[in-house]
Amino acid sequence: MNRLGIDNPRGLVAFAALTGCLVTMAVAALTGAGGGFAAAGLAGCGCELLLHRTAPGLMTRLGRLHMGATSRFEFRCVLLLLLLGRLHVTGPIGLAAVMTLVLCLLAGQALHAALTTLIRRRRALAVAARNIDLRRLNISDRPPRRLTEWPGQRILVYELSALLGLTASLTTGDARWVVAALTLAAGSSLITVVALVPYLVRATRRLPGAAEVLAEVDAWLIRHRPRTVLYFSGPRERADQVTRWLGPVAALHTPSLVILRERELLEALEPTPLPVLCVPSAAHLSQLDLSGVRVALYPANTGRNIHLLRIPTMQHVFLAPGDGDETAAVDPYSKVYDQVWVAGEAGRRRYVQAAVGVEDADIVEIGRPQLDGLRVAGAGPATAPMPASLPTVLYAPTRDLAAGEPIVRALLESEPPVRVLYRPHPPTGHRSPEDHAAHRRIAALIQAANERRAAEALAADAPGKDGLGKDALAADALPPDALGEAPGDTDTPHAEAARHRAELTKRIAALDARLRRADADEAMLTRDRAAPDPALLTEAEGLRREWHQAHWAASPPWLHQVIEGDTPTLHSCFDQADLLIGDPSDVVGDFLATLKPYALTTPAGIGEEEFRRRHVMARAAYPLGPGASGMDNLLRPLFDPSLDELRTARHEVKEFLLGPATPPSIQRFTNAVDALAEKGEAVVRLRDLHTASPPGAGRWSITR
Repeated sequence: MNRLGIDNPRGLVAFAALTGCLVTMAVAALTGAGGGFAAAGLAGCGCELLLHRTAPGLMTRLGRLHMGATSRFEFRCVLLLLLLGRLHVTGPIGLAAVMTLVLCLLAGQALHAALTTLIRRRRALAVAARNIDLRRLNISDRPPRRLTEWPGQRILVYELSALLGLTASLTTGDARWVVAALTLAAGSSLITVVALVPYLVRATRRLPGAAEVLAEVDAWLIRHRPRTVLYFSGPRERADQVTRWLGPVAALHTPSLVILRERELLEALEPTPLPVLCVPSAAHLSQLDLSGVRVALYPANTGRNIHLLRIPTMQHVFLAPGDGDETAAVDPYSKVYDQVWVAGEAGRRRYVQAAVGVEDADIVEIGRPQLDGLRVAGAGPATAPMPASLPTVLYAPTRDLAAGEPIVRALLESEPPVRVLYRPHPPTGHRSPEDHAAHRRIAALIQAANERRAAEALAADAPGKDGLGKDALAADALPPDALGEAPGDTDTPHAEAARHRAELTKRIAALDARLRRADADEAMLTRDRAAPDPALLTEAEGLRREWHQAHWAASPPWLHQVIEGDTPTLHSCFDQADLLIGDPSDVVGDFLATLKPYALTTPAGIGEEEFRRRHVMARAAYPLGPGASGMDNLLRPLFDPSLDELRTARHEVKEFLLGPATPPSIQRFTNAVDALAEKGEAVVRLRDLHTASPPGAGRWSITR
């Protein structure tokens, strides 16, 4: 279903029913079965509406295949004309009128699509922005959404009108009903087109051109003089690569700027106090006055980086990805940067040993600023996690979900018992049908385990075999959404926390709507987001922090959880977990910052020694072989910390991969930016001195 863009069974049923309705309408039109045609058409309208609500991804895919709502509407209009021609209800004059009205309706739809496309293109500014004051550009409002959005639903209204008119004509034998219905539909379509014309004229005459927009952006750049730029180009799915650096860059004590190259990234970017520029065109980027920028940070190696790398007054830095996998690829393209920043010694060695042209002197270890807030084992909680009666094991695979079934089954059957948090990497379950099927089987195992635990507790008068009393495992301790049914008692602390979480979810959605403004297009947001609203950003951060606390409080400490999507966050799961099971990846690399024990799944056919040789993080990991072999040895330290024989090794591997604990990574990052900015200033002074030298005074040799 996911490959079709259908995420729930109702969408699949609606899609199958819609297909059946279209076939039925075609057969009815050919055979002259007017009643069957009208019934199938009305049922098809209901299916279309349900699909728009439950499977918008499928609607998008069908549109790309030229089978979208407009194409289906045109097909049904042809069938309607064919049916009326066979029934002879309208007569020659009536049939001609119907054909004329249908053509007017189709022409209105075509004109509407053309006008909305023209308006959208003319409202696309040369540069889109957030938190940058461009109000002097006098950008006009977009057309109301009721005129431009929901084309599929608008078509359904027209079609429903025609079908009701057809039904009335078939019932009464009077063709005027279908003619009147089509007149109403065609007239409504043409009125919508006429209403859009003034907005097209306004977009043509009043929106600023590229030269005016770039001049205003340059004026802002001259006033604010950002010293550091965070630059990113890539698909929307990779927006996390730039998002993870927003916090560290915002913490710098000098002005900074974010430059994006794709418009879709603006929507995916998390709310930030940083000024953000989206400059799709390389020609427009080259016209911006970025002479005050001294440091450019690149979170990803992409071809469009060259458009900023050409500026010689900047020091260019590649922010190497996490050091979760010792075998991570090292791109020779990295040598085009002035420096490469890595987390720890492991990253430095990887570049030196790869011999791709990056000099050791140009590699700087900055740690991982994003991990500074994680709760470190034995250091006290950074946030207050819910006290758990059972040790918590986090299983967070990034690949090969089929291998996870025996792991989860062994954890659920463990004696003494543990709590399981299962959080696959978000794209993992969608890469292949096999992974998706394995993910659903793992989720079913966890659901069944939760149901058994609750049932056993309810049947026992004394403490059960899990060592927990009936009160601790009672079904009324379950949050309302734990087992998919309503709890018996809604006054428990867990139920209260669940209600609080639901309320927070609504407040967060309302706040996101205020921050993202679905009623505004890109040009309006560029105009209206002249400066960040600190109160809104603080409120959003506080609500999300409170939501995570409520989420964990809403679940009994013994309840297993399947965590899908982005919330709770991975780092919030880290704070809850006592042990992590994963594969060599950045997930485990980040977990190393907590100094808690972890296990790595060992692929079949690779010995333990070879596995440790390939992956540095495996030297401090408990190995978990195929079929969950080694699980008993892995779980012992959870119940007796004195058996944790890899504690010292974890400290060593953490420092090797992520750098020392002191000074904090954010301070090392800030110091690296400041030092490189000073170097950039020196290069600019030398360049200016060389430019000012009189002819014949000699040549300066400037190396970056």
